[in-house]
Amino acid sequence: MRTYSRLLAYLTLVTLLSLSALTRAHNKPEAKPNILWLVVEDMSPILPAYGDHTVKTPAITQLAKEGVRYTNVYSTSGVCAPSRAALALGMYPSAIGANHMRTSSYTEVTGLPKYEAVPPPEAKMLSQLMRKHGYYTTNNFKTDYQFNAPRAAWDESGPYAHWRNRPEGSPFFAVVNFTTTHESGLFEPYGIRMIEFRHYFSDDRARIKVLPQHHAVKTSTADTPVHLNKDTQFDIPPYLPDTELVREDMWKMYNNLVETDKQISAVLEQLKEDGLYEDTIIVFYADHGGPLPRQKRLIYDSGLKVPLIVRFPDGKYAGTSDDQLISFIDFPPSTLALSGHAAPDHMHGYNFLDEFTGKHDGERDFIHAAADRFDGFTDSIRAVKNKRFKYIRNYRPQQAYYLPVEYREKIPTMRELLRLRDEGKLTQAQAQWFRATKPEEELFDTIEDPHELNNLADNPKYAQVLSTLREENIRWLNDIGDQANLEEQVLIDQLWKGEKTKPQTEAPVVAFKAGRLTISSQTNGATISVKRVSKTEESVSWRLYQAPFEAQAGQTFQIVAHRLGYDESPVLTYTVN
Repeated sequence: MRTYSRLLAYLTLVTLLSLSALTRAHNKPEAKPNILWLVVEDMSPILPAYGDHTVKTPAITQLAKEGVRYTNVYSTSGVCAPSRAALALGMYPSAIGANHMRTSSYTEVTGLPKYEAVPPPEAKMLSQLMRKHGYYTTNNFKTDYQFNAPRAAWDESGPYAHWRNRPEGSPFFAVVNFTTTHESGLFEPYGIRMIEFRHYFSDDRARIKVLPQHHAVKTSTADTPVHLNKDTQFDIPPYLPDTELVREDMWKMYNNLVETDKQISAVLEQLKEDGLYEDTIIVFYADHGGPLPRQKRLIYDSGLKVPLIVRFPDGKYAGTSDDQLISFIDFPPSTLALSGHAAPDHMHGYNFLDEFTGKHDGERDFIHAAADRFDGFTDSIRAVKNKRFKYIRNYRPQQAYYLPVEYREKIPTMRELLRLRDEGKLTQAQAQWFRATKPEEELFDTIEDPHELNNLADNPKYAQVLSTLREENIRWLNDIGDQANLEEQVLIDQLWKGEKTKPQTEAPVVAFKAGRLTISSQTNGATISVKRVSKTEESVSWRLYQAPFEAQAGQTFQIVAHRLGYDESPVLTYTVN
């Protein structure tokens, strides 16, 4: 009996200890997942994972095998800067003055002042929100948002930025940009941007430092890595001629893709070396569609549709695909949901990762896109698409489709198109782009007509589809406040509220009381960045000010306020008395 009593007491104690441990484990907050964005430029879904087997891409293909392949993903524009504004803010570029490519360039041609997109005061960059939620945020290293980022938007932004620099135990949100597939990779002489080799050097600052830092510096043609036989057969889209020059550009495009896959492999290897591969959500995508003529800058699917692969920790959902419609404005809400936080109300997008986050915003019925000025030439086009049909509204029908953008004409294929046009040797599909005028409305069946060459807008069979998408386009424009075909100078006047110069953020106001610094700015929506400086220590990075903090007499800080779209305030140097 005594033995039984001791055994019962022992079992009771073990049970209580187990329940206590379970309770502690249940109440312990889950660790935030690391999040890594791998962003390539100017690339349609020309990957084995999407059915194009022209080249092998082992790293990307392995991600697809271990992750989810999304098949209906679209940028908001066919060019990078507006699309990156959408990715940074979760808002449509045409709603905030970010859709003209670019807001700060070609002023000598347009006669316009340099300006920035001006989102509402509550808008903050995704990186800033992630930093606020405890993430160490890095960007390596392209920005191009149509506005200048506040100094504390990232913990690190530049060619040396790396998750390895974070404080021990901190989760990271890291963006790594790969520009080898950029349109300029087709220019002559052909070469690969040398700064891209930094991806092979991990966090070795010394080796990265000796690389040319400007993206225009490339390898010589003789020294450019060759990954693809020149006699490879390519599936040339019908809107491009099948000539030697075009095949050469197709070879460059795929060769650049293979080189990029090797760079991605090197970055993923760093993640594995750090033991973080299974603890990180990896997101691979392109910033818009392909680099070739009638792809980049246009809002046909060739300019908008991109690959997206998400690999979850431990290969959850491995090898699956998802055909829901996804827009770039959905990336910030989804990333915030992964961090355990809801998106702010001003964002236009949805969380599309509901299966993983457990938060369901509902699937979208349409994606939307817009095109305005490109360099020195302005058009005004809006598009809306469901899973099958694309509606395009041309607000300048009297204007030709093709715009003679000087930068694009550096591509041999573009020059080949112009030569054949002038000689009258283009096919009907190839000549469409060069029509002198365009209809007000276009409608395409993107399943039966993936290259969007057969306009169905005048076909009575599709009258209801046309009406539905037309009404959706009107609803969208009204909902986001997009004034299609607005003169750009008028847009600038609105952004600057009638002033002749770009608004400036009010200087920070500092108060020191009871051992704490309180900082504010009279400009609504201003982000305040703070950095402690010392004569004996190297300056630390800019800190995102969120609340009053402790300071000691004699400490010196640099402080700057900056609302997005405004000039930042002068830097204030403040020494605590």
